[in-house]
Amino acid sequence: MGARSFAVVMSLIALVGLLAWGLLSRGESLLEIGDAVPGTELAVLGDGERSGSLTDYEGKWVLVNVWASWCVPCRDEAPDLQRFYEKQRSPSFELVGVATQDAESDSLEFVEEFELDYPQFHDGSGEYAEELKTTGVPENFLFAPSGDLAFVQRGPISAECLNQTVAPLISAASFEDPPETCAV
Repeated sequence: MGARSFAVVMSLIALVGLLAWGLLSRGESLLEIGDAVPGTELAVLGDGERSGSLTDYEGKWVLVNVWASWCVPCRDEAPDLQRFYEKQRSPSFELVGVATQDAESDSLEFVEEFELDYPQFHDGSGEYAEELKTTGVPENFLFAPSGDLAFVQRGPISAECLNQTVAPLISAASFEDPPETCAV
């Protein structure tokens, strides 16, 4: 195994460890299905003079992807999220990225590299990620048009999860007991 492969493996092990520690340390304080979307104003990534909030999307299904440019699983899921957005984009659905604990210049490079064309906010300090009660990155939160949490995926989200779990929710297909997360 080369040095680069070893570094990637160690990074993944560290990420999994941090995610597990975060889940254990937060315990019951995690955002739960039915909780309201935090409405804090965030800077629009790349335009510090403009800001917005997830509450601006009330009335739509909103999938919030919390990510960072230094996160390997975030890099892995970015193309799937962009394809999902292109396929599902509609007046009743929005995908919103929240770059957290990341330098704005690095976040902008990430957006450009993966040609992400959905709205992006910048949470450089990580305070908003704390309001979402994240345990690490990446994490994805689907908020219903009412502004209440309908689904959460802690850790990377796959194309399969997006298509088999998120898509039916946003297309108004009803589940008697919708899954709260997908297998990683």
